[in-house]
Amino acid sequence: MYGKLSTSLVAEFIGTFALIFIGAGAGALGLGGLVGVAFAHGLVIVSFAYAYGHISGTHINPAVTAGVWAAGKIDAGRAISYIVFQILGGIAGALLLAWALGGTATGLGATKLAQSLDAGGTTITITPVIGFVVEAILTFFLVNAVMNAGISGKATHVAGLAIGLTLTFCILMGGPLTGASLNPARTIGPALVVGDFSDIWVYLAGPVVGGVIAGLLYRGLFEERERKR
Repeated sequence: MYGKLSTSLVAEFIGTFALIFIGAGAGALGLGGLVGVAFAHGLVIVSFAYAYGHISGTHINPAVTAGVWAAGKIDAGRAISYIVFQILGGIAGALLLAWALGGTATGLGATKLAQSLDAGGTTITITPVIGFVVEAILTFFLVNAVMNAGISGKATHVAGLAIGLTLTFCILMGGPLTGASLNPARTIGPALVVGDFSDIWVYLAGPVVGGVIAGLLYRGLFEERERKR
């Protein structure tokens, strides 16, 4: 299912680098608004799912790796190695983005909780607890797609598209609330370069919890159902 570890780690580094450089870059530039940011992230996932899926599985997200590990589809050593290289890729992507944009004045697309959001005449404030729950739910959707479209092998030719579109619709809804990180590496990279770690626990714990729940659900319910068919 996975290739040589060293090759897989390079693939995970490059994929995560691209996700931050392109996805966070779209957020930093502000071109295309929320739709542009959503599709920038989603298209990176689609592209690298087909480019590197056969090499590393194209996790490019510690929460996805945690979910795949919880499902029993990757061993702990490989999972930890993936996560390290994903975070390094995210940091490298943010550093190169800051260089390309001439500094950090744009915020580098860093994920933030909405302090005051006007939704249909109602002012909404996203607390850290709400942000945690939102990030966990959205990441659950993403890892659910990874497990059932990708890992299961039931949607081989369209798995990358299904996963990329899942990330896209999650960002379309969650972007105004939390920035829709769904990915600790996506948050850590820009946060480290900008030097702002406010509420970062939300973006570390929420996605991992959501990813692990999706992995356990697949292992305990959906995978078992597949075996019986």
